[in-house]
Parts: sequence; structure tokens; C-alpha cells
Amino acid sequence: MGCTTCSNNITENNVPNGCKSNGNCASGGCERMSVFNWLADLPFPSGMKIFDVVEVAFKNGRKDFYRNEKRLNLCKGDTVTVEGAPGFDVGIVMLTGELVKHQMKRKKVTTPTRELKKIYRKSSESDIASWKDARGKEWETMHQAREMAIKLGLEMKISDVEYQGDGKKAIFYYTASQRVDFRELIKMMAGQFKIRIEMKQIGSRQEAGRLGGIGACGRELCCSTWLTDFRSVSTSAARYQQLSLNPQKLAGQCGKLKCCLNYELDQYADALKMFPDVRRPLKTKEGDAIHIKTDVFRRMMWFLVQKEKGGNSIIPLEIEKVREVIEMNKKGVFPKDLNSFAVVEEVEIEPAYENVVGQDDLTRFDKNFNKKKKRNNKRNNTKNRKTNPEKKKEGDKQHPTAKKSNNRNHKNKRNNRSKNNNKRTNTSQNNKPKE
Repeated sequence: MGCTTCSNNITENNVPNGCKSNGNCASGGCERMSVFNWLADLPFPSGMKIFDVVEVAFKNGRKDFYRNEKRLNLCKGDTVTVEGAPGFDVGIVMLTGELVKHQMKRKKVTTPTRELKKIYRKSSESDIASWKDARGKEWETMHQAREMAIKLGLEMKISDVEYQGDGKKAIFYYTASQRVDFRELIKMMAGQFKIRIEMKQIGSRQEAGRLGGIGACGRELCCSTWLTDFRSVSTSAARYQQLSLNPQKLAGQCGKLKCCLNYELDQYADALKMFPDVRRPLKTKEGDAIHIKTDVFRRMMWFLVQKEKGGNSIIPLEIEKVREVIEMNKKGVFPKDLNSFAVVEEVEIEPAYENVVGQDDLTRFDKNFNKKKKRNNKRNNTKNRKTNPEKKKEGDKQHPTAKKSNNRNHKNKRNNRSKNNNKRTNTSQNNKPKE
């Protein structure tokens, strides 16, 4: 977790839960720039002097080597005041002893030790106070510099500002796609901030590491947590790992190919050495079979058979079967088809399942729900009639035809009844015997 994020969870004693330095560790991230000194526990040979060069870390991954002329007893994590250009700067000791030699060789530092800058002293309270004051100005200074660059119409983006420990100098980190003439910008910033200014161009990967963020994996970016050296990533890394060449999926937040494509590249390259060379198609009597896919983990290869009679089919083969077919083709033997060599994948049959209890039906609650719904509707209607009798009157006024139709129906029923009665009396009279 970076300092800017872990400093948000402050405890009662104004100390964060993470690095315990209140966000001022200048390491660019908790344990991001730390180096394990594997020579610390080994006994030092007698008669030899300890190497007097120390590796010091500053803000956002910047490291440099300084000469310990005064032979100060320095340990990892000590805050030291070093020589600046001009003035002094404040940094944190990252590495001491003989391992610094190996670090200088790895980073290809060719400057002789005599020409390296010096360490003045262990930082005092006044040095640390001025260092904190200078770092407090960085955020506001960065935004003011961006406004100046926009006014001048410069196509550049100032991503970060780093003040020197004494506050007399500041480094402005920027990104630009083309060459930028920022001489007028430097004059404006020097007049505004009254400091010495240094402009430093960085790449998009370094910018993403300074700004931070969350990657596609759900974790913080590698470049903002632990990755300090950026190696070139090519599309061949994606081809070796059988990934689709989709730039939207392969690119990170910096717009370049993801650095994590190189993490497992060596293992994939070693595994692919065991696979046969299938640049030439496999020949059969049905037609040629072209390689289209490889599964490194299952050690299988898929071939597209282009039949002469028409119609294509995709057949999976194991590595050993592919080698057999290649050896047969070298001898001039062409198999009838690849179905005899294909891998037969067993289809898993799900066990028979019976709904004995009857509780797994998706519609088992629908009937009860509909009954409850009808009951609630009836209750709501009765309540509305009781509470709002005016609505009932309005409804009667709104539908006068309904009443008329009901009255007509009642009259028709009465007339029909009277006619039926008259018919019965007439029939009874007619059926009487004549005298």
C-alpha cells in the first residue's frame, strides 16, 4: 500500500496503520524501494575497510549513491542530510556495506567514488522540519504549473513535482509526445515560485507508477508498489502465451503493454520447446490439417482439417500423436484421417434427479402469492369505499348508463315472468274438459 493511501487511516496518536511515518517516508510506497542485504549477517574480513558509499532513496523511486566521508554509523532507515545542487537534500538510507558495490554494477554507475556527492550528517529536527514544509508545497505548485502550461499552449502534462529538502530547488516531471520548448514556462515558474527549476521528462510507465491505481487483476499497480525497473514488453510475449492480440485487453493504464506479460514468459517458452514444429500442415488422404490452437497446460494441439470433398472439421490431438503423424508424413505415408488419433473427451453424465419433496419448483409460491394479492386488493377496495364515500358518488355520476341498463334488465325480467304466467293460465283453461 502506498504512503498516500495508508496515511488516510490515522490512529489516535496521529500515526498511520501502514508505514508508521505519517506518509513522509519518501519511499514512494511501503517497502517499495527496500533492498534485502543478504551480506549483513556474514562476518566481515579482518584488515578490510567497509565500503564508504551509501545508497539513499528519495521521493517516488529516485535513488542515488553518496559518499560517507565522515564514517558515520548509518543503518537502513536512517534519515540523512546530503549534498544538493545547490543547498542540501534529505533522504533515507536504503543500503550500506559491500552490497552497494553490486548495486552500482547492476545499475551501471561509472562515476568514480571520489566524484560522488557527500553525506553531511544525520538529519536534525530543523532539517526534517524544512523538508516537510517543502513537501507540503508540492501539490499546489504542480497545479499552478499546469495552469501556466495551458496558458502558453504547451502540449505537455506535468504529472509530479519534487522539492529539495531545503526548498531552494524543485524537479518538475512531465510527459509529452513531442519535443516541447518550455523556456518561457521556466521563466514564469521561476518568477512565481522563486526557486531553481529542473524539468525532467518521463515515460508513460513512470507516470503510471507515480500516480498509482488499480489494475485489471484488482490489485494496486505493480509499478506503484514494488516494480522499479521497466523492461520492454513486445507482442511476442502474448503470442507465446496463446493470448488474443487485443490491444484493449493487453494494454495497462499507461497505454503500453502490461508488464505482467513478462512474468511467466520464460516458463511458457520452456514448455513450448517440448511441442513439435507444426509450421507445415499435417497431410492426410482427406486433406491438409492446419494448426490453429495450442493448450500448454493440457499438452494438446488443435488442427483444422480442410477436406477435398468439402467441409471442415476441428480435431484435438495430443503431442505424441502429432509426432506420430509427422513421422508418417516424412516416410511418405498419409493416414486416412485424424479421427483415429483424436482425443476422445468423456462427456460427464449428470446423475438422475427426482424432485421428491416438491420444494424445488420455481413456481411453487405463485399460487399463494396470487391468493394473497387478491385478498389485499379486496381489502384495499373496501377500505377506500369506507374512507372515501365521495368517490363512490362520483363513480355513480360518471356511469349513469350502467344504472339505466340494470333497470331495463329488471323490467324485461318482470315482463317475461308475467308472459310465462299468462301462457300457463291459458293452457290450463284449454285443457279443461268440455261439458
